[in-house]
Amino acid sequence: MLRLPPFEYRRVGSAVEAAEILAGEGPEARLVAGGTDLWPNMKRRHQMAKTVVGLHNIPELLGVQMNGELRVGAMTTLANTAADQELRQGFPALAEAIESISSPPLRNMGTLGGNLCVDTRCTYYNQTEHWRQSIDYCMKAEGTVCWVAPSSPRCWAHAASDAAPMLCALGARIRLVSKDGDRVIPLASLYKDDGIEYLTRRHDEVLTDVLVPASASVNNGCRSAFFKLRRRGSIDFAVLSVAAALWPDSSGNIERLSLWLGAVASAPVEVNLGDLAGQTLNDEVIADIASRARKAATPMDNTDFRTQWRGQMVAVHTEDVLRRLVL
Repeated sequence: MLRLPPFEYRRVGSAVEAAEILAGEGPEARLVAGGTDLWPNMKRRHQMAKTVVGLHNIPELLGVQMNGELRVGAMTTLANTAADQELRQGFPALAEAIESISSPPLRNMGTLGGNLCVDTRCTYYNQTEHWRQSIDYCMKAEGTVCWVAPSSPRCWAHAASDAAPMLCALGARIRLVSKDGDRVIPLASLYKDDGIEYLTRRHDEVLTDVLVPASASVNNGCRSAFFKLRRRGSIDFAVLSVAAALWPDSSGNIERLSLWLGAVASAPVEVNLGDLAGQTLNDEVIADIASRARKAATPMDNTDFRTQWRGQMVAVHTEDVLRRLVL
């Protein structure tokens, strides 16, 4: 049985109080939301902490509100987020993406904020300490070599959040709170393409809110779609996710199109689509976008399935998702 290492648990009553603890104790303190990622990682000694700050007792981090834009408190469970009727009606692809995360028991524990900050994953990293020690560890945890690409100077662990690509496609923002105040940034700018330092969030900041603009709602004409590829459809992490949002013009042609990929790099990947304004989302345009998506993806030998096949599936499932946007 894997056991947690000793640590001090501190429950706080506000995000500012949590941020003050993080600022005072530095890297030896960590936040815990639902705990579905942190606790297993601590048991396997991937992540260590002398102090764990629990966010469960902060009412303002809970709930889903629609007041023009959509606001979801970062501590709202994945199950409650996906079950909210206004969210399901206005942002159905977002609900689909959240419902694809893991299994019902974990969605009842895991939170939206936690999923957006979930640790990157790799075959050589997500193992017990004894297993990792037997290969002399890896760059992401105590070692010096990335076993996915031994000659590479960087870690290639891949982004694991399923909610992130869809929220990025919808143009979501997040609020980060520290003892010095708060700031609102695009969700896309939270991520870095680095398997180790994968977040731009400062250590003393707490993610408190996820904000999705009203313009991304079905009620305002936006169409969105999501697909997740994995071996077992009931629990596994993604080996590929595709998220798209389309804003049509008055003629039904493309005014704006956003396409994001997950699990094919160390951060969600935005596909460069060029200038599509005024074009029709027809077979030719869809094929060109799928080709661009394949070039943007860099699947590595760090998760399930063969790398070459995963790369081919990027184009296949990008086409599938885009066809769902066509009326």
